[in-house]
This record gives sequence, structure tokens and C-alpha cells, in this order.
Amino acid sequence: MEVPRKTRGHMNMVVDRIFSGIQPTGTPHLGNYLGAIQNWVNLQEEYSSVLYSIMDMHSLTMPKEPALLRQNILDTTAAILACGIDPKKCFLFRQSLVPEHAELAWILGCITNVPRLLRLPQWKMKRASQSNGGTVGLLTYPVLQAADILLYKSTHVPVGEDQVLHLELAQDIAQHFNKKYGEFFPVPKAILSTTKKIKSLRDPTVKMSKSDTQKLATVNIVDSPDEIVLKFRKAVTDFTSEVTYDPANRPGVSNLVSIHSAVSGLSIEEVLHQSVGLDTAHYKMVVAESVIQKFAPIRNEIKKLQEDKSHLIQVLEAGAEKAKELATPIYQEIRRLVGFQ
Repeated sequence: MEVPRKTRGHMNMVVDRIFSGIQPTGTPHLGNYLGAIQNWVNLQEEYSSVLYSIMDMHSLTMPKEPALLRQNILDTTAAILACGIDPKKCFLFRQSLVPEHAELAWILGCITNVPRLLRLPQWKMKRASQSNGGTVGLLTYPVLQAADILLYKSTHVPVGEDQVLHLELAQDIAQHFNKKYGEFFPVPKAILSTTKKIKSLRDPTVKMSKSDTQKLATVNIVDSPDEIVLKFRKAVTDFTSEVTYDPANRPGVSNLVSIHSAVSGLSIEEVLHQSVGLDTAHYKMVVAESVIQKFAPIRNEIKKLQEDKSHLIQVLEAGAEKAKELATPIYQEIRRLVGFQ
């Protein structure tokens, strides 16, 4: 890695540092790729200090079978490597291999108010899916997210729209810590994705999700060409055949235009210009072909990587060692500031 860029702040020279994470849900879907992973690949080229974490601790907030979690960690790692994440240009590691994440979360939890956590929409939404009314882990995982970011004195965090409130919590926690113990943490800034949120192919009013019960709603990056064609052919649009971009009134076809723009690198205007004269039925196949072309080399690379589990484990362990080296002196100073040593 080259020498990190530095900016003035918080009494010291602060390294411009990116931190982001992904939950291990197996191979990502189209929305994950366009909304997060593609951006990660670009950021590792633009910044010299970049950390990407497989958030296995966060995944426990929703019930998981241990064997499935182990496999999902490896499959997610294979997928993001195949998408272009380069361990030579970033630290790629598994969250639970760096115990300071959990230790710092406890410290930060002790300066965070419960009412603030209860107001977060993710708590309200996910609690409804748990028969026990919601666990402590589900309530407090935004504090762990703050610890993930602040443990490395991260300055920038790529986030989607649905995570902005959680980053604002991390910012507030950083400021509260600084006020209580002295200026220490940089207040992390959001890097918002420029890609439009990718919606379900079966219900374009909600975002694409791996947990969607409708199999045709979500395009996975390991889907075969036939599966991709079927899903786009069945994509919900409307009774107007012209291809236009009007998310409020034509969410289905507008979602297809967003996907086409994102996978092709063309602007919305360029996509619409190319689509003049096409009806939506034919346009669906154009979009499907663009997605197939984009994912073909990625799908092949994923298969290769999945055959070498020891390599995937080694990548995550090596990344964790580098992350620990970065985190240890920062966390030792936190221990001193709060009075542990």
C-alpha cells in the first residue's frame, strides 16, 4: 500500500481511512453488487487505507445455523474477491477475528442512550420478525457498527440510504466520547452510493432482497443465464410499452433502466436514447443480456475460489492480522482514556 493521504483534524494528523462491512449471507445479489461491492472496488483504488469486513458478529442478530454461517462466510468472501476486491489494496477480514470490535462496543454502549436505539427504524422493522419481541443483540448492533468504524479511526464510510441513521449514531457516539474523554475519534463522514437503489423485480416498490420469498424477485450474481433471462422476462412493469424513466409513476420499468445504467456504465439518458423504439418486452431482454455479460466472468471466478476453502480462510486470517496491528494501539489508547490502564 502507498503512503496514506492525511488531513488535519482532532489535534493530530488523521489518515483518510475507509471502513465498510457486509453481512455473510452467501453469494450477493444484484442489489448488493451495484449498491455496495462495485463501489468498494472503486474506493480501494482511490484511498490508500481501506478496510472491508465480513460482519459475522452482526449476522447473529437474526437466527443462523452454525454450519450455514460457516459456509456463508466463505461464499461471501469468494464473491467479493471475484468481484474485484484485492487484499493487496485493502484489509479484508472477518469481524470476529478482531475481538476489540466487541470490547469497544461495550465501552461505547455505556455512553449510548437506550431511547436513541429504540427509535431506529431497523429495530422496529426487524423486531417484528422475532417471536421473542427482539433480542439485546438486535437492539444494540448499531453500537457495534459504531465500534467497527471507530476502532480504526475511520474517516469515511460508504453507506446506502437505509444505513444513514446508523452512521449518524456512530457520529454522535464519536462526538460524545470526544466530549467526555478528550478529542480522539475523527467524526466519520458518509460516502453515499451514486447508484439508484435496486428494487425487487416482482415488487418495484421495495428493495431487492435475498430474503424475498418470491424466487423471481431477486437476481443473484451466480444465477445462470437462463435464470437471469427468466427473472427479467417475468419482471413487473406496466401497460405502457415505451421505455421511460419515471420512478414515481413507472417504478417497474424505471428499475430496469437503473439496473441497465448501473451494469453498463451508461447514464440514464444514454440508456433511454439507446432504447428508443423498443417496447418493454424487448427491453427486458436487453437488460438481461447486459447483466449476463457483467456477471459471467464473476460467476466463473466464484466457482474457482469456492473450490479452495483454505485460500479463502487464509485471506481472512491474514487480513485480520493486519487489522489487529492497526486496531491494537488505538484500542490501547482508548483503554487508557476510559481508565482501564
